[in-house]
Amino acid sequence: MVTRQENALKTRQKLLSVTDSLIRKNGFNKLSVEDITKQAGVATGTFYTYFSHKEDIVFEICKNLFNETKLKLDEIKNSDITERLYLYFECFLQEVQSYQIHIVREWIKGIVEKNTDRESIGIIKWNYDNTMLKSILDKAVQNGELKIDTPTALLTHIIITQLYGMLTCWCMSDGKFSPEKEVKNFCDVQLKTIIDRYKSGE
Repeated sequence: MVTRQENALKTRQKLLSVTDSLIRKNGFNKLSVEDITKQAGVATGTFYTYFSHKEDIVFEICKNLFNETKLKLDEIKNSDITERLYLYFECFLQEVQSYQIHIVREWIKGIVEKNTDRESIGIIKWNYDNTMLKSILDKAVQNGELKIDTPTALLTHIIITQLYGMLTCWCMSDGKFSPEKEVKNFCDVQLKTIIDRYKSGE
């Protein structure tokens, strides 16, 4: 017999799956609770049993993407610092490509237009990326790949502003700017120069 708890879990997952599909198809701005519940085949009130706002369910979807990135990084935690950073950027771009320009605009909007009532998806994403990048650099210092005096906080700031600058250009160009190409150029030219400067024994 299926328990009430199992039914609740299935309903919640259905709402997440439908929302994910609608964002990919129509974007965030056109997303509504009514569309989500209609597509999921549940009452509108059911949505609010699991989520307080539209933004909450979108954050849950984004959080799943973030967790996937962390799992991938954990799998190669003993690899070279450059390889780990390249993988992070690759995952970063996969997140961008998953929702195309829609979710990225929401991230940037959330950073620029700070909401005093609750953390926006953009701020959560920004904090997540800062934490993840700094942890990769700190790990490289701890295991001797990078010099002990490597300014990991400064390097994190330089890298994150470069990444978000590319995303902003992408949004401003209405998707015509190529973040994949620019991230590759950044990794091959600027990132290599930055990391090589602080490698132990260099």
